[in-house]
Amino acid sequence: MNKTCLECSEKIVGREDKKFCSDGCRNAYNNKINKDSTNYMRNINNKLRKNYRILCDLNIDGKSKASRAKLMSKGFDFDFFTNILNTKTGNTYYFLYDQGYMLLDNDFYMLVKKDI
Repeated sequence: MNKTCLECSEKIVGREDKKFCSDGCRNAYNNKINKDSTNYMRNINNKLRKNYRILCDLNIDGKSKASRAKLMSKGFDFDFFTNILNTKTGNTYYFLYDQGYMLLDNDFYMLVKKDI
C-alpha cells in the first residue's frame, strides 16, 4: 500500500500510520489548516491576544487591582473578551480565557485568574 504525503503528495516511507513525509510538510499543512481565514478573524484574535497579555502582565499574583486608565494606557480594549461569568452574588466577571476582570467602584477593576 503506497501512501502519499498530505502536503506535497510525495511517497511516504516508514511507519504505517505516517501522514507526512517530513516535519516541514507537517508544519506547512497544519499552518494552512489553522491560519485565520479572514482579516476580520485575524484582527479579533490579535485583540484577544493583546488583552490577554495585558491582564497577565498586570495580574502576576492571580488576584490584583488595576485602574481603567492603567488598562487603557496599555491598549486594553474592553469590547473584546471570551466569556462572561455571572456569580450567585450578582457580580459579573469578563474573561479572556483564564484571566478575568470585574468592575469595582471608582473605575477600578479586580483582576483574577481562574484555576483550570
